[in-house]
Amino acid sequence: MQKMASLPVSILNVLEQSKVSPPPATVSDTSYPLTFFDILYLLRPPIHFLFFYELPLTNTQFLETIVPKLKHSLSITLKHFFPFAGNLIVFPTSSKIPEMRYAENDSVNVTFAECDLDFNDLTGYHPRNCDKFHHLIPQLGEHHEFSDYLKIPVFSLQVTNFPNFGISIGMTIHHSLVDASTQFSFLKAWTAITKFGNDESFLASGTLPIYERIVKYPNLDEALLKRANVETLFNGKYQPPKLPDSANRVRATFVMSGTLIDSLKKLVLTKLPTLPYVSSFTVACAYIWCCIAKARTEELHLFLIPLDCRSRMDPPIPTAYFGNCIWGSITVAETALLRGKEGFITAAKLMGENLHKTLNDKDGVVNEKLFSDESFSGKKPLTMISIAGTPKLKLYDIDFGWGKPKKLERVSLDYGASISIDAGKECDKDIEIGVCLTNAQMEVFARNFNLGLEQYI
Repeated sequence: MQKMASLPVSILNVLEQSKVSPPPATVSDTSYPLTFFDILYLLRPPIHFLFFYELPLTNTQFLETIVPKLKHSLSITLKHFFPFAGNLIVFPTSSKIPEMRYAENDSVNVTFAECDLDFNDLTGYHPRNCDKFHHLIPQLGEHHEFSDYLKIPVFSLQVTNFPNFGISIGMTIHHSLVDASTQFSFLKAWTAITKFGNDESFLASGTLPIYERIVKYPNLDEALLKRANVETLFNGKYQPPKLPDSANRVRATFVMSGTLIDSLKKLVLTKLPTLPYVSSFTVACAYIWCCIAKARTEELHLFLIPLDCRSRMDPPIPTAYFGNCIWGSITVAETALLRGKEGFITAAKLMGENLHKTLNDKDGVVNEKLFSDESFSGKKPLTMISIAGTPKLKLYDIDFGWGKPKKLERVSLDYGASISIDAGKECDKDIEIGVCLTNAQMEVFARNFNLGLEQYI
């Protein structure tokens, strides 16, 4: 444990920095290779996530109660989810598959701090400057280059006290480690262990992660690793991704009620009775896509919907499989069509047809051409919108014993044209949409989003 100075005093004061490992002699040295699902994210930005909790504490109470409790429970959790304490190992040749490796004494960097930013402002739904949130997100630990491999930490935590208001738990995760499903499993385990002080309740649930590499697509492993050009990461050239300067961007959260979503589904089914695929998620995506298209100027919009492939593989992969298991369905449309009078119906039609085709492909849900098809590049100005999160995972249930989170924020949206979709805080049938845009774009998006609320309910 090391005491640290203020960084910077006016916003953030670091109270303690610790390294947390699994309990001694509970985890053997181990490693496993990445699959193409993991390699896909090898050079992509990490996942940055924030949970805010209303918990009015002084710094003394925070240091005496919250800090030791979280460190203890995290250590026990790492006994079962040990790759979070490990490192990504990348070799200087595309002929050798990268791996996740855990060795004795590996640990997670955990920062405990206090912050004087406005807790109620940060946990609002209104537009707020993106840069404010960067103070609450930790950097991954220091990477090390050896003669025959690069060693990159994959997980770090920052717990920040807003004295007499609440706390935030910020995390940074290398995306090659996990997808949303595995991250959720880790968080559910950590919260259960924090509540009860041991892992008995977690073990009784029968949800131990499965580390066996069940996914076997060697051709895709090789193809995606070659595209990554890992050779360029060596000789001091690797630079960990950092959150971009977002001084001119704001983030806001919008709520689509279950009532609105039902109305949109009925509209789509009435106008397109033969559409092969209609769901609450796709109509929500179609609605958001149209609002985004009206806020941006590009001529062509591409929308990527992530698909958890665990239940869709042949044979299916167990839900407890540890790692990434996400592929995607890409839909492309002219911006003018999305902005038109029938823009929403057009978007729903294109998404429904494309998802039906993806899910019913005779060769399986994993299409090897999905990320290699460059037929759209260079033709027209292009925006690619991707989804972070899924309403299937109830993140507002992440309760460490202090009650449900007051607010969730996916700070990773600051890297580019992504939106987040999560189950609502008050009702599972509601959907919360996180958006990060310039001020001008946010005004247009919000105006069109709210106009739709009036039109469709």
